[in-house]
Amino acid sequence: MFNWILVDEIIRNGLKEDINNIDITTDILIDDESKSVGRMLAKEKGVIAGLYIVKRVFETLDRDIKVKFNVKDGDKVEKGTVIAQIEGSTKAILKGERLALNLIQRMSGIATVSRKYRDLVKDFPVRIVDTRKTTPGLRILEKYAVRVGGCYNHRYNLSEAVMIKDNHIEAIGGIKEAIIKAKNNLSHTVKIEVEVESIEELKEAIEAGADIVMLDNMSFEDMKKAVEIGKGKVVLEASGGITLDQLAEVAKTGVDIISVGALTHSVKAMDISLVL
Repeated sequence: MFNWILVDEIIRNGLKEDINNIDITTDILIDDESKSVGRMLAKEKGVIAGLYIVKRVFETLDRDIKVKFNVKDGDKVEKGTVIAQIEGSTKAILKGERLALNLIQRMSGIATVSRKYRDLVKDFPVRIVDTRKTTPGLRILEKYAVRVGGCYNHRYNLSEAVMIKDNHIEAIGGIKEAIIKAKNNLSHTVKIEVEVESIEELKEAIEAGADIVMLDNMSFEDMKKAVEIGKGKVVLEASGGITLDQLAEVAKTGVDIISVGALTHSVKAMDISLVL
């Protein structure tokens, strides 16, 4: 499910940022032998993502702590739902509380928004995908939350696939030149995606051998034309500020993929609390 090497690094860095040397309040007030039970509560309705991350945070602080889930990732919960129960060292619970909440709130907010997007196009043969517009350092968690919500992932990083965008095209001199140079220097296992802004550029990208074409900020009519020209020849991805209100209309054009930066870049965290 996760690359725990990367996740553990996120958690360790988060704990170092929050605790630094000691938790001056907890370490002064709470005895080492003190035990407590904490309940994690949903303070609004939404889709839960990140339960195993919460568990890992507390286990990092105390290997003997027990975390029990009352729901699972992907479940839609109502306000007041007890999401999880944490039992063990009071110190560990108090020290891990903020990081655990920050992560599950962020991830659940992303899963909740992703579910809304997915539900709007569930009757169309199209995938909603995220982008690289993620919180620095948290991409692996945020992209997981997108999947929990029912959407899909675009590339994780710049090494996974070639994406020739407008600035690349401007720098090298043209779409055809960019694709040819990429093909001459790539492994056969790597796909090439090209961003286009017009039907003419779409035709050029197809003729030059692109695998995927991103239709950037095209009108609905041009998207329909692009589908007529490119369907079955390349994977067609619609992109460019596509909102919930526009989503169904874009799906109706017949594109294969709709990429949405808003799945991660401007999400409101779900309100979740932890009470001893």
